[in-house]
Amino acid sequence: MRLVVAGSPAPAVPTLDALAASEHEIVRVISRPPAPLGRRRILTPTPVAARAVELGIPVLETTRLADLEPELLPLEIDLGIIVAYGGLVREPLLSWPRLGWINLHFSLLPRWRGAAPVQHAIIAGDEVTGATVFQLTPGLDEGDWFAQEREMIGAHRTAGALLEALSVSGAALTRRVVDGLAAGAIAARRQEGEPTFAPKLTRDDARIRWTEPVEAVHSRVRGVTPEPGAFSMLPDGTALKILEAAPARDLRPLDPGVCAVEGRRVLVGTATAPLELVRVQPAGRSAMSAGDWVRGLDADSLPVLS
Repeated sequence: MRLVVAGSPAPAVPTLDALAASEHEIVRVISRPPAPLGRRRILTPTPVAARAVELGIPVLETTRLADLEPELLPLEIDLGIIVAYGGLVREPLLSWPRLGWINLHFSLLPRWRGAAPVQHAIIAGDEVTGATVFQLTPGLDEGDWFAQEREMIGAHRTAGALLEALSVSGAALTRRVVDGLAAGAIAARRQEGEPTFAPKLTRDDARIRWTEPVEAVHSRVRGVTPEPGAFSMLPDGTALKILEAAPARDLRPLDPGVCAVEGRRVLVGTATAPLELVRVQPAGRSAMSAGDWVRGLDADSLPVLS
């Protein structure tokens, strides 16, 4: 089949690679425009655009798919595949490919429809998530689905690590669906169950609530890592980023937000057991171990985090 692939971030690259290695032809890749990255703010193509160039596939970069209608609509395309492109597909492009568009979504739909499904699944304390390939429709992640694959979240994986794993298994899942559609051997089924929603995370989502149980605090830290990044506020009004942490259920409780040192362990109180800080990053400084951070403070008056 003749395909068009739309995607932008790194989790979409494995799907591009899987389809490029198949018997199908990728006619165009669509991605977001280059963005300024790093301290020098150098304009940098998206990971998908950069990979497409390496593969020798023509790339179209836009923030609005509608702007590409004059170039795309004359092309004969069998199927569109979208993975984390970052924009909406509306008519007439939605029904332009012969078989429409399919979307690889990193959740078990209808749970966690929206922009940040992996992050919300971890924050909510879900034990299992997965990937779904479904027919794109005008509604938010509402289309009938062709295939799903489950993935155990585990007690320690961050959103970044889980998304990386799902991007690989999801790429293989997408290729199987594309092959099935080409052979006319796969049918979609209606989503069943009550949907939940996963909007894009805000900075407030990343702020730790120390009055929650330690399991919820730890889940939030993992769910917002690496982006937007967990943090708490120090008494002087600066933020302390929490890069890595773990529940310390074997130690005595502390009041929420209260810091303490037990041996070499740096602890913060929650509504239940303490949370052990492993790696942190104070404002304006590099990442460091929590022990190094505490050694630079007044041991007699450790801060209360809020």
